[in-house]
Amino acid sequence: MVRIGILTSGGDCPGLNAVIRACVLRGIRIHRDEFVGFTDGWRGVVEGNTINLDWMSVRGIANLGGTILGTSRTNPLGEGGGGERIQATLRSLGIEALIVIGGEGTLAAAKILSDSGIPIVGVPKTVDNDLSATDFSFGFNTAVEIATEAIDRLKTTGQSHHRCMIAEVMGRHAGWIALYAGMATSAHAILIPEQKASLEEICEWVEGPFRRGRTPLVVVAEGFVSAEMTEPHSERGLDAFNRPRLGGIGERLAPIIEERTGIETRSTTLGHIQRGGAPSASDRVLATRLGLAAVDAVHDQSWGQMVATHGDKIVRVSLEESVGRLKTVPQSRYDEATYLFG
Repeated sequence: MVRIGILTSGGDCPGLNAVIRACVLRGIRIHRDEFVGFTDGWRGVVEGNTINLDWMSVRGIANLGGTILGTSRTNPLGEGGGGERIQATLRSLGIEALIVIGGEGTLAAAKILSDSGIPIVGVPKTVDNDLSATDFSFGFNTAVEIATEAIDRLKTTGQSHHRCMIAEVMGRHAGWIALYAGMATSAHAILIPEQKASLEEICEWVEGPFRRGRTPLVVVAEGFVSAEMTEPHSERGLDAFNRPRLGGIGERLAPIIEERTGIETRSTTLGHIQRGGAPSASDRVLATRLGLAAVDAVHDQSWGQMVATHGDKIVRVSLEESVGRLKTVPQSRYDEATYLFG
């Protein structure tokens, strides 16, 4: 029996509750574990704010979006006094292991804390699907499905008004959502952080289908940087990890395209809609499998490890490998999409 703490940190995404449920049910039923949930991410660990997690508290939550634990972008290293304070919190609560569910920033902090001696197992969470150590992370499939449905709707209103439509989706460093949703909706241009395109090229991709009587569709990731730009578009300052809060590139591109092409252009930013609501069936299953594997990793004392997907298998990789580099869209995958542009 182990007393295990669980936290969800960073941006929310569909599937978090399925991970929590799987951890608790496997731990209680197989190992007779006890679980404590830290509220609002690392903030809960720093301040010692918890809720009890038993089989009743996780009943029926796998299909719910968001996280019953709450989340935040609190940096436990910069705002919480670092490893010593967190170790003191865990000791006072009798917690012997910590399951950390999060993305790039969360797991980077988890690695540093793990190196300081805190027993941590990580679970990858990011709608951007940009963690290199796992083939897929839960939340991504749902985000693509939501973006695809929204873009399909944008196309019909664009067709009615003979407009160019721009859909801005999430993707700070990696354009996986834009790539998948763009290909699924037959976009005439897909703009991602990994690939620079000039405004002239973008306008050519828009004008071609318009001349054929089609409604031009552009899908752009929030982190896209055109050939004329030096950094991603950001007007909202920095987050707790000193990363710029991105968003608004679609609104910046729309008037430029309209002015250069003479085609009326509208932009819609999908934003948080992509990670809200119920998870897809695929994400529920993936999140559940990762949660089960995380508890097994705790009982094997695989500290400093993260559960991940390699093909159809759940494996363990080091947190160092998990945050060492981002998984970006390779040139070959982008080339497949460019054959369909314009």
